[in-house]
Amino acid sequence: MSAVEDRLAELGLSVPEVAKPVAAYVPALAHGGLVYTSGQLPMRSGSLVATGKVGEGDGLIDPAHAKELAQVCALNAIAAVKSVVGDLDRVTQVVKVVGFVASDPAFTGQPGVVNGASELLGAAFGEAGTHARSAVGVASLPLDAPVEVEIVVAVS
Repeated sequence: MSAVEDRLAELGLSVPEVAKPVAAYVPALAHGGLVYTSGQLPMRSGSLVATGKVGEGDGLIDPAHAKELAQVCALNAIAAVKSVVGDLDRVTQVVKVVGFVASDPAFTGQPGVVNGASELLGAAFGEAGTHARSAVGVASLPLDAPVEVEIVVAVS
């Protein structure tokens, strides 16, 4: 087990099996010392954990819950990276995180939601988990997912 997986275990988490793509793409691809993941949804055991839009009010996913879902997405992104590099200790830097949040039109808290992914990556990779980031509100995501996260990591 890698040091990254040991840190995740301390949080009560483990790297899941890589999520199967829902269309014509691969979960992750290495090129030139970088690994790019496809957008990862909040999937567990092949099923979405939740569906819907994020916001405040009836019928919407609470931002705190959406932040937890972003963490699930990040864990799936870590699994996608592992499927390409084998040993997560080969990751020398999380370079970029892009988070998409399916948002109610009045919701502007996308950065707080995507913090779920950023905080997990920081806990898992330590200083190498520091990254540039975008948090984007969108009208909808595949399968009606509330959150989607993709990452780019540098590897040795």
